[in-house]
Amino acid sequence: MELLMAIVIGGLYAAGIFMLLRPSPVKLAIGLGLLTNAVNLLIFVAAGLTPGRAPLVEAGAVRPAGSFADPLPQALILTAIVIAFGVLAFTLVLLRRAAETLGVDNLDDMRSTD
Repeated sequence: MELLMAIVIGGLYAAGIFMLLRPSPVKLAIGLGLLTNAVNLLIFVAAGLTPGRAPLVEAGAVRPAGSFADPLPQALILTAIVIAFGVLAFTLVLLRRAAETLGVDNLDDMRSTD
């Protein structure tokens, strides 16, 4: 399973970087989305793909009984999803504002810093 996930993550990284290098702002946003999803999958796979129950502690027990899923990677991925959404929203607003100000929507034609 880890080999398949590594191939998927590598494909997402390659597609994301390819799309980031395109001159279209839409492709840049799509590439940013692919890259953030690749990072989230990388964190998920790096933590280990072990099936298990939710880490719920029974009443009167000190720790969960049996094998349980590690909640730390899930919390990290949830945080990364929120941050990635904020970065993507900021990128879209920035690109729209630049296109309105400069009058072009091709990133290679944006020569001004204003």
